[in-house]
Amino acid sequence: MEAIPPPPPRILIVDDDESVRDVISVLLREEGYHCSVASGADQALTLAEQEETPLVISDMKMPGKDGLWLLEAFREKHPDTAVIMLTGYGDTEAAVDCLRRGAVDYLLKPPKLTDLIRSIERALAKRRVELARKRYQKKLERKVRDRTTELRNALKDVSTTYQNTLMALVTALDAREHETSDHSQRVVEYTVAIAQRMGIRGPELEEIGRGALLHDIGKIGVPDAVLLKPGKLTPEEWVEMRKHPDIGYAMIAPIPFLAIPAQIVLSHQERFDGRGYPRGLARNEIHIGARIFSVADTLDAMTSDRPYRKGTTFANAIEEIHRCSGSQFDPEVVKAFLEIGEAGLMKIKEDMIARKKAKLAAGGGGGSSGGSTPATGAPAVGLATPIPVSTKIEP
Repeated sequence: MEAIPPPPPRILIVDDDESVRDVISVLLREEGYHCSVASGADQALTLAEQEETPLVISDMKMPGKDGLWLLEAFREKHPDTAVIMLTGYGDTEAAVDCLRRGAVDYLLKPPKLTDLIRSIERALAKRRVELARKRYQKKLERKVRDRTTELRNALKDVSTTYQNTLMALVTALDAREHETSDHSQRVVEYTVAIAQRMGIRGPELEEIGRGALLHDIGKIGVPDAVLLKPGKLTPEEWVEMRKHPDIGYAMIAPIPFLAIPAQIVLSHQERFDGRGYPRGLARNEIHIGARIFSVADTLDAMTSDRPYRKGTTFANAIEEIHRCSGSQFDPEVVKAFLEIGEAGLMKIKEDMIARKKAKLAAGGGGGSSGGSTPATGAPAVGLATPIPVSTKIEP
């Protein structure tokens, strides 16, 4: 069965002179084109709204809205329509102006039939090429959107794999120290809450959360005799214990996505006044994540029960952290911490306990999924159950 040839393209002829419209339309119909006519710009636009118009042949000089106005209107409302301009004046400047505004060609009236046909063929061919280019561009854009979605999903899978890898490290330390993960999870959420109060968002917040999560990962390299010793450590044993920031840094620094958290791990025992370890850094030399973490870690250490002591109240812990502002802690971090307030900080802990109980009731085991951050209710920077720390209080 033979394919049915497409219908001839529709050409709209716009001229206020009826005789010109009739002559051009008759000649073009004899050449096989389908023609419509309009006496002015408004009528031409009305016809173009009613039926697809691949090509317009318009007079330049018309009463009221002239050909240039019509050309601009077609460029705005029907950008896929090609326009050929006709004029009774051989004005080079006007011709250049038409072409600059988007006309495909510019012919003198009355045009020779051969010149007009060639101009029409060129205009329609150019239009076909332009339409094909736009279709190809849309196809590429659609492919880019599809690939972007696929890449986003792949990155999400990779992120999940990363988090599972971190949790393997967390579980290893957890099992070794015979501790629950609640301490580290609280520290992560306190850290995130303070960072948010300081205006930290997005990837930087996630990096700080991971640094808080992994802060004590270097204790995997501390001997059991030191790490698990129930009594007070000797000076020699403290030398071993104080190696854990360097050990942790060496463990995770080569992993590209943990480069920033590694800096926090390395600096989490530094003090604002420069009296910390391992490098004796001070003030802004210490990564902001480590400065925030130290406040969060101190809060939880003071308010949590230990085998050898009862935890103090939030009010006492807040007062002590405030007292050490400018010495042990960054004053700007302490300011943000105080703005959260006692009630806000206690709510973080209470919400975590409630989430854990709900998960236990649902048969989800003893761990916690991280829940939401207290400041925003958003997922806590994609962190899973955080890493536990030793219960030893370092000098």
